[in-house]
Amino acid sequence: MVFDSFLFWYFYAAVLLAYFRLPHRGQNALLLAASYVFYACWDWRFLGLIWASTAVDYAVGRALARTDAPARRRALLLASVGTNLSILGFFKYWDFFARELGGLLAAIGLAAAPPTLELILPVGISFYTFQTMSYTIDVYRRRTPACADRLDFALFVAFFPQLVAGPIERAGRLIGQISRPRSPGVEDVRAGTYLVLVGLFKKVVLADSLAPLVEAVFTGDAAARTGPEVAMGAYAFALQIYGDFSGYSSIAQGVARWLGFHLTDNFRHPFFARDLGDLWRRWHVSLSTWLRDYVFVPLGGGQGGAVRTARNALVTFALCGLWHGAAWTYVAWGTFHGALLAARALLRGAARPGGELPWALGDAWRVALTFHLFVVSALFFRAESVSHSVQLAVALVDRPVMTDLAAAGLAMVVFYSAPLLLFEAWLERRGDLYALLSAPWPARAAVQGYMVWMLVLFHPGAKSVFYYFRF
Repeated sequence: MVFDSFLFWYFYAAVLLAYFRLPHRGQNALLLAASYVFYACWDWRFLGLIWASTAVDYAVGRALARTDAPARRRALLLASVGTNLSILGFFKYWDFFARELGGLLAAIGLAAAPPTLELILPVGISFYTFQTMSYTIDVYRRRTPACADRLDFALFVAFFPQLVAGPIERAGRLIGQISRPRSPGVEDVRAGTYLVLVGLFKKVVLADSLAPLVEAVFTGDAAARTGPEVAMGAYAFALQIYGDFSGYSSIAQGVARWLGFHLTDNFRHPFFARDLGDLWRRWHVSLSTWLRDYVFVPLGGGQGGAVRTARNALVTFALCGLWHGAAWTYVAWGTFHGALLAARALLRGAARPGGELPWALGDAWRVALTFHLFVVSALFFRAESVSHSVQLAVALVDRPVMTDLAAAGLAMVVFYSAPLLLFEAWLERRGDLYALLSAPWPARAAVQGYMVWMLVLFHPGAKSVFYYFRF
């Protein structure tokens, strides 16, 4: 890939050097140009989609700022949301629903079927579409002012550190930083370097090292797998997806910090969550809060009783699954989480007036239970089909045979993940994601030295693209 070439990274090093010598407007223009080059290196043809979203939502935002007529404001919002969802739906879901409809028609004896187009999914389309949609919805709700500067708005849509895999930033947070002069200092460089190092460790050492184990378990005949092998594969995948995605988010934050921007903390030690609600306040925070604000709350949120809350949670997470990909496995994964959260809402409704569940578990047990529910859901997320995930689940409980693959794989999972989880446990206890930056220098040197040592000596030979690029 072009992102692996030295020329590509020399280009961005030159961008950074030029950035600090330019005035504010020049910095924004340079970042916008660099962002378009960054995206074009993947496939220049899909720049038109970013430009279309930018043009439509900028125009809609300006029009919303000029009118107070309720009917016109609703029509403008519908135009923006309709355009964005149409583009996303066409590229991401056309072939999926065409195949499903064709299968349904064939099942009832009809030969007609909509054509499949074998479309390429534009990288990052789910992320920047949700980001631009949140802007027009917030302007419509009068929660953020319309952006008057075309350059600033275009950079908000295309800002390269978080363009292809988030975090999904809100306009009120990112446009405000874009529109103000920035002068990154020593602390920004220091914090940015730390974030990039942590992100590289998570991606290269944890995620890429565990990827071959995941492939060995989740590809091929599920009936040939034993229970310990499936368990090892599920643990490995849960940790792989965490290292891969939180690693990217951390790198994006670090690069943005070098440029003077503060992006959302997208992961907040999710494996120390005490229940599933807490998990989704820690995992992919920018998406979970987006779904809360623009799907769950408009449906009624937690108002109207436990049954309605359960229904709203189920619908929201089914849509969350569909957002992740055009496959029933993702819908099943989202529905699994939604059903558990719905059950949680119903149990809370049946609890005593304080709203607590009718039993008490110590924090350690609650953390362990929540983590293992997440691991079980990984069977849906990673499996090749829903039937494949069911076969893996059956093997998990039906064939308790320890094999060399399972034993060696579990040892590798512990070797690569335990130091990171112990480090995050320390951060969690401190209640500060950035506690290491204020720790004594021997502690900083030990932790960061270990990360560099692992990156140099224990990185896998094969490269693996970021998993969430496919969404």
